[in-house]
Amino acid sequence: MDINLLFFAAARERAGTGQARLSLPDGATLADAIAAAGARWPALVPLWPHVRFAVDEAFVADRGTPLGADSTVAVIPPVSGGHPRVALTHEPLDPRAVERLVAGPDRGGLVTFTGTVRDHTGDHGVVRLEYEAYEPMAVKVLADIVTRVEARWPATTAAVHHRLGVLAVGEAAVVLAVSAPHRADAFAACQALIDELKADVPIFKKEVRGDGSVWVGLGP
Repeated sequence: MDINLLFFAAARERAGTGQARLSLPDGATLADAIAAAGARWPALVPLWPHVRFAVDEAFVADRGTPLGADSTVAVIPPVSGGHPRVALTHEPLDPRAVERLVAGPDRGGLVTFTGTVRDHTGDHGVVRLEYEAYEPMAVKVLADIVTRVEARWPATTAAVHHRLGVLAVGEAAVVLAVSAPHRADAFAACQALIDELKADVPIFKKEVRGDGSVWVGLGP
């Protein structure tokens, strides 16, 4: 049977392609796909301890998970959307526009977080950032996070917009807005939202520095 492979960020660079087809025996598992990919693209093997895998747009931890014909396996490096208040865009972000998605006359607290491109990381000067994403999955995961946060703090309404592409120093990379009748819920929900986004959403960040470049999460 044939399956689809998707590579992102550092995995895409090492494989030399963003997608490929792979032939596997009937009844093959995710572990079989990983082994076959490593044999075909040996430069990927050092990444295996650092990446996560998704099968048909859902994270999978069990490498014994069976695959079917035309399954899609995505190689997801560490990460730095169907939902009316979630968006990925290549256009500049407008924090006021994101706030308008959650504001209302009953909203006494409105918390906005804007993450911008800074000009350094540690001792390294940063020239620009380059963002890419597994977009269909990223939209789904972002929407799930917003839904979970709003369920945990039922009075809140949340929105997230994230940039993709090349960003200069000072540009906004992500804008989160959370509203609630009272400020405490809005602050707490906003903190949870950015923490979960950084942990699980397949959006990848490459830092282009004056002394080289690095995919964030894979090196110093």
